[in-house]
Formats: sequence, C-alpha cells, structure tokens
Amino acid sequence: MRAVLIAAKELAFAKTRLASALSSTAEREALAEAMFRDVLGAALSTPVADQVAVITSDRRLLDLTRQGGALALDEEYPRGLNNAVRIGTNLLIERGADAVCTLLSDCPLTTAEDIDSVFNEVPEGHRGAVLVPSGDFSGTNIIVRSPADVIGTYFGHLSLARHLEACRELDVPCRVVRLNRPALDLDVPADLIEFARLPSMTHTFSHLARIGMIHG
Repeated sequence: MRAVLIAAKELAFAKTRLASALSSTAEREALAEAMFRDVLGAALSTPVADQVAVITSDRRLLDLTRQGGALALDEEYPRGLNNAVRIGTNLLIERGADAVCTLLSDCPLTTAEDIDSVFNEVPEGHRGAVLVPSGDFSGTNIIVRSPADVIGTYFGHLSLARHLEACRELDVPCRVVRLNRPALDLDVPADLIEFARLPSMTHTFSHLARIGMIHG
C-alpha cells in the first residue's frame, strides 16, 4: 500500500520567521492553514496513493483532515517534526503501508502530479528513497521511503545532506528529483516574493492577495 503522510505544526507555532512580513499571529495562522489546505488537496487528488494521512496536534487541522476524508493522526502535543513523522509512519505501517511519501505542509504549489511522479521513482515493492530538495538544495521538501521506515527522517537544517548520508550508511538506493513546485516552501519573506511571481489557483495565493500581500 502506498500512503501519503502530511506533517503539520500547530497553527499557533507556524511560520514565525515570517513575522517581519506578517506581523500578527492571526495572519500567520491563516497563511499556514491556507498552505495546509493546498497540500492536503494535492494529496487527496493523487490517484497513486491508497491512503492519505495527516499527523498534527492542531485541532483545526485535524478537523480539516477529517472533513477532507483523510486519516487524522492526533499527535496530542507538539513532539517535533521528525518524531511526528516517525509516529505517523509507524501507524501507517500498522495499516499496511509499504511506501510512504512524506510532505511538509508549507509547500503550497505541490500538485497531485508532483506526488505521483515522486512515488513512481520508486518501483513498487523495491527498496529505496526519493528526495525532492528545497529550492536552495539544502532542505528536503518531499521524501518517499520504501519500505516506509527504510531510513529515518531528518527534517531541519541541511536535511538533504543528512538524508543522503543516512541512505549511504544503510546502503539504501536513493534518487534526488528536482521539482520546481514543491521546491518552494514559504519560510521567510523572500519566499513570499517568489511565490507572488507565480500566480496559482491555490488557497495560499488567494489568501495573500486578499490581505494585500500580492498586488494585481
């Protein structure tokens, strides 16, 4: 079984590095929710995945997950991104997942086509990992693992190098696949400027336009 796992922070703690552009907590929460809606929508639209799950401790995001028809995994309290992914992965393995595509909830341009293409880089039943790097080639914005726990995850500073090193140490076949849309994560104000140059039919673009961050 192929599963998608979206890991999302509590809205109140999300996007603090955007404070210079979005001064209020409410504005940042609304942006984080819009991005989550976009990523969840992409995951639910992919024909390749048999299961879509979200792990978070945020009540609002858990409700949105259930409303969308995805599996809501309650983290209960913030445990850190990699711990959350580990817990979510183990729960999906218990449900029969043999390959898991982990998405971060702050890459709103990600599409179902992107998710399909990354899954298809690992032939079904084969051992391996596929990494989609961030735009600066330091982070990892999507990772597919087959089996689902073939390596751990190391999201955070220089995660691409850390994932590659884990694959080397464990002799896990690994591919790095550059995809433009998932490469753009909205972490700092410069990311918002780049995002604004790429008009899209996303909740995120509509939200930023509505609050005056994007001008027609």
